[in-house]
Amino acid sequence: MILGKRPDIERFLRTPDSQVRAALIYGRDMGVVRERGQELAGRIAKDPNDPFDVAQLTDGDLDSDAGRLEGELAAQSLMGGRRLVRLRFATEKVGLDKLAAEALTRHAAGELNPDAFLLIEAGALGRDSTLRKVAEKAPAVATIPCYEDEPGDVARQVREALTKDNLSLSSEALALFVARMPKERGVARQEIERLALFLGPGSGAVATPADLEPFLGVEPEASLADAAADAFGGRLADAQAGLRRAAQEGEAGPAAVRAMGMHLGRLRRTLTLAKSGAGLQEAAKASGVFWKQEREFLRQARTWTLDELDRIQPEILTADRLCKTAGSPDQLIAERLALAVAGRARRLGL
Repeated sequence: MILGKRPDIERFLRTPDSQVRAALIYGRDMGVVRERGQELAGRIAKDPNDPFDVAQLTDGDLDSDAGRLEGELAAQSLMGGRRLVRLRFATEKVGLDKLAAEALTRHAAGELNPDAFLLIEAGALGRDSTLRKVAEKAPAVATIPCYEDEPGDVARQVREALTKDNLSLSSEALALFVARMPKERGVARQEIERLALFLGPGSGAVATPADLEPFLGVEPEASLADAAADAFGGRLADAQAGLRRAAQEGEAGPAAVRAMGMHLGRLRRTLTLAKSGAGLQEAAKASGVFWKQEREFLRQARTWTLDELDRIQPEILTADRLCKTAGSPDQLIAERLALAVAGRARRLGL
């Protein structure tokens, strides 16, 4: 059976169905896979690290001994508890995938030790995976796909983790922190722990975006966003300085051109919403403009028009195409584009 919804997954992890003999937890985000696997293992075995009641296997063990998995599943518990066989499956070998699928099929049918529980933690199994197909069809197997967390899920994790340390973030600071969070859940958890230490566990602090600046620092993407804003604001020297700073931080010309295209896109969306009757400030927020850049962005939105954006967009598309040509001087192309955008902004009065 497939458990795809978060409430169903959390319910199963808290109270595993006694009729289920195995679980396949898989997905691209191995942090989520490991976290859910560890929670389930703790429900099945009193001590997930007990060498008597728990067998820990990897795909390497299957590769060296084809009968190892079925042997562990057929074995009885030495200490009288429920036996847990935990397989960490990270291979892409078709032969091992089929081998694991065969053992899962027999165990789900009760042919081995029916009191044992098989927990498989795997990476991103494709639709052609025999192991995944078997698990999804077997009623006695819980199949739990793990996807990258949505921003709302990440925000919830941040709030819950910080609350335990009597800490919190303002809504603006939470949005900023979530936007900078890495996608892999294990790394994200480490970032949340670092933030808690930075703010002071138990201090009761409610952090603002300004409080987070020393913690988050400046990323190359931020330099590019600033450079794009400077170009559309008619500040050529600042824009070129930002592009060169981003280049030193490892961001090449194509990313700079893309940043200017994204800024144009936000201006276009804001002006379109305003034309439909929305307030300019409301439209800017709906377009994803960060509060710290709002004042400058609104200044630009009051000057640029949809017609002017249409005139400059072909230059951005041309620069993007040229940057992707092998051997092209992409940094120079990005700086020339910034010159063209800033020049148009200056002519508009910015």
